[in-house]
Order: sequence, then C-alpha cells, then structure tokens
Amino acid sequence: MKKPEQGLASGRRTFLKQVASVAAVGAAPLRAGAAEPQQTAKTSAAGTSGEASSAEAASGGSSVTFPRVFQGSQLQTLAFPLGGIGTGSISLGGYGELRDWEIFNRSEKGRQPAYGFAAIWAQAGEEPAVARVVEARRPPPFVGERGFGWRSAPGLPRLERAVFTGEFPFATVDFTDERLPVEVTLEAWSPFVPLDVDATGFPVSVLRYRVRNPGPRPAQIALSFSLDNPVGAQGRVNQLWREGPVEGLFFSNPALDRADPFWGSFAVALAPSVGGELTYLTSWRDLQWNLPVRSFWEDFAADGRLDPSLHREAPQPGTFGPSSSVMSPVEVGSLSVSRSLDPGEEATTTFVLAWHFPNRTPSRCGWRPPPGAGDVVIGNRYCERFSDAWEAALAALADLPELERRSRAFTGVMRSSSLPEPVIEAAMSNLSTLRTNTCFQTADGGFHAFEGARDDGGCCSGSCTHVWNYEGALAALYPQLSRSVRESQFGYATAENGLQDFRYLLPYGQERYGQAAADGQMGNLVKLYLDWRLSGDLAWLRRLWPKAKLALEFAWIEGGWDADRDGVMEGCQHNTYDIEFLGPNPLCGVWYLAALRAGEEMATAVGDTAAAGEYRRLYERGSAWIDDHLWNGEYYIQLIQGQPLEGIAPGLYLAGRKTGDPTRPVNQVGEGCLVDQLLGQTVADAAGLGDLLDSEHLRGALTSILDNNFKRDLSEHAGVLRTYALGDEAGVVLCDFSRRPPPDTPFYFSSEVWTGCEYQLAASLYHRRRLSEADEIVEAVRLRHDGLRRNPWDEAECGHHYARALASWYCVLALCGFSYGAHDERLELDPKLPGPIRRGFWSVPSGWGSFTHSVEREVGEITIEALEGRLALRHLELGGVEGSTEVSVRLGSVGIGASATRADDRIQVELAQRIEVDAGHTLRLSIS
Repeated sequence: MKKPEQGLASGRRTFLKQVASVAAVGAAPLRAGAAEPQQTAKTSAAGTSGEASSAEAASGGSSVTFPRVFQGSQLQTLAFPLGGIGTGSISLGGYGELRDWEIFNRSEKGRQPAYGFAAIWAQAGEEPAVARVVEARRPPPFVGERGFGWRSAPGLPRLERAVFTGEFPFATVDFTDERLPVEVTLEAWSPFVPLDVDATGFPVSVLRYRVRNPGPRPAQIALSFSLDNPVGAQGRVNQLWREGPVEGLFFSNPALDRADPFWGSFAVALAPSVGGELTYLTSWRDLQWNLPVRSFWEDFAADGRLDPSLHREAPQPGTFGPSSSVMSPVEVGSLSVSRSLDPGEEATTTFVLAWHFPNRTPSRCGWRPPPGAGDVVIGNRYCERFSDAWEAALAALADLPELERRSRAFTGVMRSSSLPEPVIEAAMSNLSTLRTNTCFQTADGGFHAFEGARDDGGCCSGSCTHVWNYEGALAALYPQLSRSVRESQFGYATAENGLQDFRYLLPYGQERYGQAAADGQMGNLVKLYLDWRLSGDLAWLRRLWPKAKLALEFAWIEGGWDADRDGVMEGCQHNTYDIEFLGPNPLCGVWYLAALRAGEEMATAVGDTAAAGEYRRLYERGSAWIDDHLWNGEYYIQLIQGQPLEGIAPGLYLAGRKTGDPTRPVNQVGEGCLVDQLLGQTVADAAGLGDLLDSEHLRGALTSILDNNFKRDLSEHAGVLRTYALGDEAGVVLCDFSRRPPPDTPFYFSSEVWTGCEYQLAASLYHRRRLSEADEIVEAVRLRHDGLRRNPWDEAECGHHYARALASWYCVLALCGFSYGAHDERLELDPKLPGPIRRGFWSVPSGWGSFTHSVEREVGEITIEALEGRLALRHLELGGVEGSTEVSVRLGSVGIGASATRADDRIQVELAQRIEVDAGHTLRLSIS
C-alpha cells in the first residue's frame, strides 16, 4: 500500500524508474487522425468566428467540424468536462486553465482552488531562460473589486496564444509563444469506453503536456504542476507519496470530521517517464501578505527545479498563516520534471489528477430526501471501487494505455463515419453531460440524475421521466445504466395502482412522490421495451413486467388519461412543459400509441397474449382517431377539453401549478404547431416500432414544423420567457401560432428554443431521409454553441448540461439505421447516410463496432466489424440494396450458408447457422 516518502531532504533526484505499460502512455500519438488546428470557413484571422450569423451557415459556410477547432474570442466560454460517469468533473478552459472544480458532490460553477496551474521553464543554448504558466493570456476586460483578482496568479507570465481542439473525450490545446524556445501542447482526457461503466467511471483527469524542441540547439526544459490542497480548509496536509514507479502529491485533511462534505482526498500522480529529474515542494514558502506564489515563481523561474530548502519558512502540515490575511491561507504543493531535449526531440509529462469524496448526501447535491430521513450519506459508486484518490490514480495509471486505446477507438469510429460532422460533434459533445453533476451513481451502483445542474447544486431532481425520455444515448452506450433507471422507475416508483412517480426521493424506497406525468410514464414503457429488445434478457423483462403492465393500464383508471379505453388520452395529462394538457393532444397521445405498441411486443414476449391483443386493439383505434380528429390538414393539434377537478384521479393534477381551473384550463397548445407533436414517434423509430400514424401525415407534420417553427433568424421573434436563442441565430421554437389563432393563454414556454426538441425533430427527419433539412437544424444548434456565444459542452435549459440535449444521439441512431433485436438475433440495417459508401457506428449491450454499406454498379457489399464484445446474428434485413438476391456471406475467412428473399426495397437474409461477430473479426455480405 502507499507510504509517505521519507528521506528526500534535497528534493532532487533522477526520475528514471519506469513501468513499461505506464510509460507507454507518453508514446501515444498526439491526436490520432485528428485535423491540425486550422482556420475554418467562418473564422477570421483574429479568430472571432462567433460574429458569423447562424443563418449564414445554412448557405454552406459551416464551421462545425469534428474535431472542432476554437481560437481567439471563441475560447471565452469553453469548459470541457473531465472526469468519469458519476464522479463529478473538473473542466478544461479554452486557455488551458482548469476551471469549475465540481468534484465535491454537487455542481459548483466557478469553484476553483486558490492555485492550480502548470508552468514551463525552457532555455535553448546560452539564451536567457523563459518561464511561463502553461495557459494562454486572457483577453480584456480585466475588471473586479481587486482588478483581475489573484487566484492562480493571473499576473504571472503566460503564453501568447492558444488553439483549442475538441474531440470528445479528448481535448487539445496548442500553445504559441514567440519567446519560448520550445513548442508546448496540452492534451487532456478521461476514459470513455462504450458499454464499460467501470472503465468510464474513473474519477480522474489526465493532463499530458507535450514539449518539442524545434530549434537547432539542445534545450533544457522543466514542466511543473502546482495545486492548493482542495480538501477543506484548516488542517490540510500535503505529502509526497511513492508507490513503485509512481510518485506524486497526496492531499488530505485529517482535521475534518469524517462526515464533512469535503472529507476525502485528492492526488496529483506523475506518470513514469524516461530521463526526467523530479523535484518537488510539499508547501510553498508563506511570505508577508500571504504571497507564497512569489517564492514558488522565483524558485521555478531560476532553473526549472524546485528546492525545498528555499521554502524552509513554509508552514508545517496543519499550521497556517495569519487569519487576518486578505486572502485565504494556502497549502500548495508542486511537482516539476526537468530534462534535456535534443534538436527535434519531443518529451511528454503526464499528470493524473484524481479525487475521492464519498460523502454525497441528498441535501448537498440538491436532491429531495424523504421527510425525516435526515442528511443520510447515499455515497458514490466510484468511492466503493477505490479507498482514496491515490488508489484511483494508481488504478488509472496501471491501465492508462489500454483505456486510451479503447477511448480513441470509439472516437476514431465516429470520426471516420459518414455521419455529418455537425451530427458527430453534437452527439459526442453532449455525452460530456454524463460526466457532470447532472448524473451520479450512488454507492449501490444505482444511476440517478437531475434534469440539469444549477450554478450551485442540482436542478430538478428525481430522474424526471418526461425530461429523460428525450435522452437517446444510455440504451446504446451504457445499457447497464439505462436498465438501472428502468429498475427504479418500475420498482418502488410505480405504485400498486400503476401510478408511476415522475420523480422520486433519495434514499430510494422510503416514500413515494405520488405524482405522474403522462408523457413520462408512457415514454418509460417505450424505453423499457428498447432496453429489453437490445439485451434479449427475458428474465429481466419478466421481473419488471407486472409493474410495467400496471403502469400502462393505469391510463384506464377512473378519472385517468384514457378512462373510456378508446386509445386516446383525453384526461388531465401532466407533461414536460410543467403543465397539464386537458383534452386530446399529439404530445401525450403519440407517446400513448408508442407505449401501447411497446406493451404489445413485451406482452407477447412474456406470454401475456390477452394483454397483447387488448393493447393492439387500443393502438389501432387510437391511431385512427388521432388521424381523423387531430390532423388539421397540416399538422396535429390539441382539442382543449376542460374537466372538473373532482373528476381527475389523484396524482394527475398538480394543484397550484400553471394550469389553473381545469374546467377552463390555461397554458394549452390548442391549434398551435408543436415541435414535439411527434416526439413519441421519434423514440418509437429508435425502438423499431414502426410508424404510429398515417405515414403521409407524419411527413406533412414534419414539413409544417419546419415551415412554422424553424426560424432561420430570430431577430424579430418575441421570446418572452427564458432565452436560449436570439438575434441573428437560428432555432426551432416550441410552438408556433402564426397560422392558427392561439388559445387565450398559450403555454408559457411556447416561445422558447430547447435544443433537445430540435435534436429529436432532426432525428425524425433523418429517419425519413430528409437529410438536408435535418442537417440545417443540427448545424444551427451547434453554431449557437461556438465558444463565443456559448460553451459547446454545456447545452443549458433548466440548468447547465441539461439532459434533454442527449436527444442528439437519436440523430446518430436514425442516420446509421442499425436496429437490433437480441431476443431473435435479428439485425435491420438501413442507413440514411449520404454517399455510395456509408460508414457507421453500432452499439448493443453485447458489443460495439463499425459497419460499411456500399452500393456501386448494382453490387452491394456490407461489412460489420466488432471492435469490442460480439454481435450474435441469425437474421438480417438489409435496406437500400437493389438488384438480385444472390448473397454470399463470410465471417472472416469462413463461408456461411445463407438464403435471401426480397420484399420491396429490402432483402431478407436467413443464415444457415447462428453466428457471432467477435472483436477483431468482420462479417462480409456481398449482394450481386
């Protein structure tokens, strides 16, 4: 186990020890296959691309690429979250700084330690040495009650410029400074591996500084990292620790009570490398006016090495400077690695930042606990895996090369796909939400989520069903977490009468919330079906089916959503707009149709044939009724029908909310054109449930939403509540009343623009091969998040990192057209990607990989490759392939017997035997 290092009085020794697997990290390519920083079509020489209008982008001048490059004024809002799923995060800013230290079990925008930065010292030949903080210089304004402040010493010399390249889960900052004789680059990342929650759940940030000597003379360099102990306040202890070849600083605070929210530890571990000399400080010298940064800088700038003897006046662990100081006392530790670089030589210095803070409580993170539960610790899954931050750092370092390889494989497949670059960038960027405090895993492994993250705590707790309905990534990328949500929702959260809480309390299972959302409850049923369909786990479905059946049939209770059992929701329907719709409407009505279809499929699978038949009857009746009564010739509308309060079942009307008197309801849609009128269809498409309404009506409704709701310039749009898009930006408003009279009081969110709604609309368009229209919508969203206007890794709504934006992954699913059922091992592959050779990504609970789908000269060839895990197949249905049905199938070098038949534009292929496409192997189908 770890031991505090003893006998290092000089603080200087050669750092030559290495472990091959760890040292290999430094040999990885800077950005495998990534584009070099470059000026994009909408980036001026000064790098101020943000002034370009969103409307202009639609004409072909898009700057949205993957990887995406930012520079100049675009760096201002960048904050790239680093960390694991459920661990909290530290963000990398556009200038190379670390910001938003949100690792203490809550979102805390702006939180940062007093000092936390890297620095470089370099000298070429006999030229004067140059020392810089490894961050780019900030642009003005420099304002504040104490000027530009003191945290992380903004007055220290910094590098002239930076170019930031974002390619989630990797971020790279290329620095430029004419006086610095070497080139320096920062590459920051945390592991992100599809399907592997543990690999993606390390509480670490990897900071790799790469230095190259481009000159003709040898250069001496040093790279340091300094951090003020972030573990609480008084009583902090910094120690140099060594375990095997790994050395670093361990930060703790024995003075804290073990129940304190800040009790825990932090570590900065140095990855072993070759030829470096390590020097260190466990504490800076505390000078008058608490300016220890001066003692550090004078020491480091002299020769790049750190000498503890110069800091002999530094306070010992557990002691502090005068309490009357203007600034808080600090306990800052530093590591510095010095080495020589020959001309053209390059070296890397890798710091792994790790944390361990187990005391998550509902009240601290912003979750509502049951009355009387107290502030009980619900914990963190990652803290059950590791005993402290040092152990987490060691575990990450031991597997770092493999974690990086697997993470790069995922990014590489997405980058090399035929997906439009704005779609890749949108989908990958929003995956960063899973790293933030919007989401967490409790000590028992349960996955829980807010809707978003406020500046200082979670926003809207309870894994809200109607918001998380929009999320499209978990079932595909982390099915274990998706199934955890389903187990919560169809566990204690569903009462014996079938009412499903659309939020729940923590600790879980002590008290129910008692209120249902029609769209949330129906959407959860569709997602349950999708989780089962992808996994094929019939035992799991059987276990949840009784509660799922109750949840679906709850719609029929007296005073409920469909009390007359006609397949149409007429009752009081609480929904994602925080209101109740009264009367039939497309949002809840289409979700209900999707749930009935999903219920039919699940009932059939578990042998409940009577229920399957009833669900089918209601679906067909409801679908016909909606097409006959809600279709106005252009789109689907709401028929407002008031209802007396006493006729509404308990738990359906949130008294005191925005609906008012239910006999004369306000905040309704009426004849407005609603962006989410086909949301249930979007998710049904992803689940393989087919068209729920008349196909021509579906296409017509999408056209109407584009014509009415998509504003290519919002300069004249009257947004009257929260503002997420404005001015010359383009966006899709929630509801448009320009062609039909609005109700007396339209629902109050109607003029807003929500990115999750835009993405689900685009996904529905992609599914129906309306590519250019969908491209324009996705591109408009991403142009609004250009670094100048907004942070590309933070799509806000009710809080930062809002979960609804994870609907962006539905665009990937729709375009790739890879639909799999593990229960019958059937694959439907019908990509909507552009071009004759289509490359895409696939992921199911058993594995993930890539595919190609090409048709040239009436000859089709399809390949499916597993990069991890496996894909079991017996049946294939292939779209987009014309010609004969002569099919040859090979798995690697082995021929597989197969027969094929044609139905319309699809080919059905039956394999003579069940096969498994394992990692490293390729299935190849040739159709001539």
